[in-house]
Amino acid sequence: MNKIEKKLIAIFAELDENDKNSLTAFAEFLLEKAKKEGRYQLEEQIIVEIYRPNEEKVVAAIKRLSATYPMLPKDSLMNQTASLMSEHILKGRAAVEVIDELEILFRNRYDEHNN
Repeated sequence: MNKIEKKLIAIFAELDENDKNSLTAFAEFLLEKAKKEGRYQLEEQIIVEIYRPNEEKVVAAIKRLSATYPMLPKDSLMNQTASLMSEHILKGRAAVEVIDELEILFRNRYDEHNN
């Protein structure tokens, strides 16, 4: 890990949950911009570990997991993600349960993607 990565991690650790979400969203924005400009190609299939807050909304979890697994095509997760989101919103299923299943879904899709 280089000096910049260490500094970024140290800064991230000091931020509150809202600022962590803002920093993550900005980093995702920069990455997408760089990809569109052709300045960045994801060659390695790395997982970007992102802190899971104690209190997290399902939509925030989906964004976090999408950033954690940037190599996964979004369309391959859309149906199951939407189904779990519907269970939460329409059927009142607890967010924690849905997020746990989302994490399993993303991890399984990552494992499939790498095999």
